[in-house]
Amino acid sequence: MKKSFVLLLLGCLCLPALRGQDRTSSLVGATETLVQLHLSAFFDNTEFRHSQLEMPQTMAGVHVAPGLGLRWNGTHTVMAGVDLLKEFGSERLVDYSDLMAYYRYEKDAILFTMGAFPREDVTGDYPRLFFSDSIRNYRPMITGFCWSYREEASYFKAWLDWSFRQTTQRHEAFFMGESFRLDLGTAYLQHFGYMYHFAGVKDPPAFDALHDNGLYLTSVGSDLTSWMNLGPIDKLDLSLGWVAGVEDARGTSDWVAHHALLAKQELAWWRLGLENNFYLGEGQMIFYEEHGNLLYWGDRLFRANLYNRTDLKVNFINSPAVNVRLLYSLHAAEGTVYHEQALYATVRLNAFKKR
Repeated sequence: MKKSFVLLLLGCLCLPALRGQDRTSSLVGATETLVQLHLSAFFDNTEFRHSQLEMPQTMAGVHVAPGLGLRWNGTHTVMAGVDLLKEFGSERLVDYSDLMAYYRYEKDAILFTMGAFPREDVTGDYPRLFFSDSIRNYRPMITGFCWSYREEASYFKAWLDWSFRQTTQRHEAFFMGESFRLDLGTAYLQHFGYMYHFAGVKDPPAFDALHDNGLYLTSVGSDLTSWMNLGPIDKLDLSLGWVAGVEDARGTSDWVAHHALLAKQELAWWRLGLENNFYLGEGQMIFYEEHGNLLYWGDRLFRANLYNRTDLKVNFINSPAVNVRLLYSLHAAEGTVYHEQALYATVRLNAFKKR
């Protein structure tokens, strides 16, 4: 008797839903099916022998990220997929996997995304002071949300990335970040920043201080090619920024601030590029010896008081769907010059089908 009653109740509940399918479809409006396939291969060889700040290593692998989604009313999107990483030389079929699943709202100048979505969408323009190449290579997803407002070349972005959930083995950690760019015609004002909250493990065997790590870069600059004729030069961008790092270990230290200047020059012509970053001031990452890369996600050479990085670039293919580029980098720090060679290939295929 109970079984028959349950079946009857389920039938009564499902009937209105079935009858309302057409009405729901009409409320949703026009829909599109989204199919994507993203591939990103990297080979990055760093030669930091005898460095006290960095380690020599070769990072090499390929990401493949298939995804399937639905968009309706031209505003709402739901996307689901997976990012699979295969490291070169590994015997495993897949070395790392990350779920991709998010909701996105996009209308006029506003873009809001929440879930697990590509890090490149949020922090792809952040300097290496904040996120090193290893983060870009091995942590492709953000788990959190991002809200942005954009009008032409000006934008504002606020985001949260819940990086680690607290367990007895893992520290609780999350980012709260913001960035903006204000177009002033012949010049611009640009800002990048985040606060990284790094708590202890659950039920720690001994006292472990909670760390707050803030890092900010505010720059003024100008892309000279946007307002003057420089002949065959495609881009000449010059900027000068103020770096402010603020840190504390609760219960063991007061807030500590460290300041520096960061000058950037970027030149592009045809398929060739030259970028130079010059850092002068106080070194960052004062608690590095205690927690290392768990606490700091930026390039470790910014621990130095004086650091210059020069990148020589060759863009073999540069299109909306395919990008293949070669980098040769010179790192001047610790009284010597280190070398780095990198090759990247990125493919982004997106298909839309109206229903």
